[in-house]
Amino acid sequence: MCGIAGWINLKQSNSKDHTEAILHSMCDTITHRGPDSEGVWIDETVALGMRRLSIIDLRTGDQPVYSEDRSIVVMMNGELYNFREVRADLEKRGHKFVTKTDTEIVPHLYQEYGDDFVDHLNGMFAISLWDTGRKRLVLARDRFGEKPLYYGIFGGKLIYGSEPKALLAHPEVSAELDLDALRQYLSFDYVPAPNSIYKGINKLPAAHVMTVDGGEINTRRYWNLTFQKNGHVPRIDKAAADLHDLLSDAVRMRLVADVPLGILLSGGIDSSTVAAFAVQHATEKVKTFSIGFEEDSFDESKYARAVAHHLGTEHYEATLSVDAASDLISDIGNWLDEPLSDGSLIPTYMLASFVRKHVTVALGGDGGDELFAGYPMYYAHKVANLYSMVPSFLRSILIEPVVNRLPVSTKNLSFEYKAKRLVRSSNYDIISRHHSWFGSFSLDEQRRLLTNDVLSKTSGDIYVGPRTLLDICDAADEIEQMQYLDMNYYMAEDILTKVDRSAMAVSLETRAPFLDPRVAQFAASIPLRYKLHGSNGKYILKRAVIDLLPNEIISRSKKGFGIPIAEWLKGRLNPMLHDLLSAERLERQGLFDPAFVRRMIAEHEHGVASHHKQLWTLLVFQLWYDKFLVR
Repeated sequence: MCGIAGWINLKQSNSKDHTEAILHSMCDTITHRGPDSEGVWIDETVALGMRRLSIIDLRTGDQPVYSEDRSIVVMMNGELYNFREVRADLEKRGHKFVTKTDTEIVPHLYQEYGDDFVDHLNGMFAISLWDTGRKRLVLARDRFGEKPLYYGIFGGKLIYGSEPKALLAHPEVSAELDLDALRQYLSFDYVPAPNSIYKGINKLPAAHVMTVDGGEINTRRYWNLTFQKNGHVPRIDKAAADLHDLLSDAVRMRLVADVPLGILLSGGIDSSTVAAFAVQHATEKVKTFSIGFEEDSFDESKYARAVAHHLGTEHYEATLSVDAASDLISDIGNWLDEPLSDGSLIPTYMLASFVRKHVTVALGGDGGDELFAGYPMYYAHKVANLYSMVPSFLRSILIEPVVNRLPVSTKNLSFEYKAKRLVRSSNYDIISRHHSWFGSFSLDEQRRLLTNDVLSKTSGDIYVGPRTLLDICDAADEIEQMQYLDMNYYMAEDILTKVDRSAMAVSLETRAPFLDPRVAQFAASIPLRYKLHGSNGKYILKRAVIDLLPNEIISRSKKGFGIPIAEWLKGRLNPMLHDLLSAERLERQGLFDPAFVRRMIAEHEHGVASHHKQLWTLLVFQLWYDKFLVR
């Protein structure tokens, strides 16, 4: 696992108008991604840099790597799980290798297949490739966006890096808030690709390749899931057996490492599945890691212990307290260079810090919910469609007043929370409804939150991106369409970003077997009823691993990896809340209406309403703002 950074001059020049010192300073900002070594490559057109976390080929695996004639230069952040098979095929074709690292297959694949080299990679990656003969730069990102890649055009250069802070280290780049991206953040809890929170800095979307050739920049999508159900549909037992085999092989491939390795075990079915297959394939006792909470409704540690005992793993566990969380929250601004208000960011970071004391690589269960319809929101769409059939006067006069008077609960995913979210979005189209369930501020709330100045300078169509994306989705069922959006939005820009930033902040590599493209395409190709069976999500996954896990794990409902923010904002975090969202501070910023924010805080503190999700979103934004925008 590594981090990459660099730039290319978009105008031809015969002299070096850039210095190695700038490249080193960019790499220094991402040392946490690769503390073991640094690599640079500079000519009159490009500057390529990287930081390396040694995982495979500890002795000769430093980057850059080259083709045999050294005409192709490659630096990569990530891991290629099929590199042994690909390397063997390339050797049969006459290619010769000088290291044992997975990265070295990339320049040879490029020589063999050109830009289609990405089609031959099974892994997570962000790649920079320089073709010295053609003076051509290629940037590529993996299929699901496990590894990040930012870029922007400044001062006649295309500047790129694994994190925004790498770009900000270049003297041509300045930090300026993108107001449209702010509105997206308030809606989604993150800023989706291709935008970032910074004006002029973009993200290369997942499954995309960018080429810079003669100053011309081209971007294309190289891979997409298809939901077409072509041919004979297998019986559920046969499909479950096929899924079992695919997942088993995906885990096996991701156990290859020359450093200690473990499993992130939450006690849910996804991570438990990964742990079960890891035990089958590992050559030594598997280490599992989990985190618990003092607040019972958020604590899943007993389920993780049950799985660990059942599988016979070497299990490690830590507990998250209010005091520890408070210390971590105040530190977010030091490493999170783009705001992300997923509440599980804190326990994920704490878990990563805990795990890194024991291993360098960890496998997790990310992707299972999106691929196999595990989120309760998928079934909720069926409920919402039924609710929409109720006459509007009955909804507004009878049902909604009752729901809105439900006692406020601070428990994890309480009935009150879900019911109020459902009725709040009852008049939205399915795309707006779906994302309002995930996100913080509805469109109506944004109009009250944001100042008139911000509203006048921004677009109100927050969901134009998801609507456009559905144009290239071939799913006929609206729930599968929401799965597709979640893979490209919530999973790519929230879940995978959260895991990448949290783990990389402590130099821990994480791997996601569910995101093997073979598993993903299988999930898309089977009927929806195999995934969402009535209200039971991940139905086929449970069938596939029923003999591997305890029944209490197979049958338990999804809980989520959250933290008791609602209570913390009334207690230990309350002083921070009032400081960062004070009227004086908000007046100076000119972004948010102080009266509306003050009302939300008061209603939350007095139990009139639970605004914890919205207040947390604003709190995280302020922590980021103070660190990266206030200079």
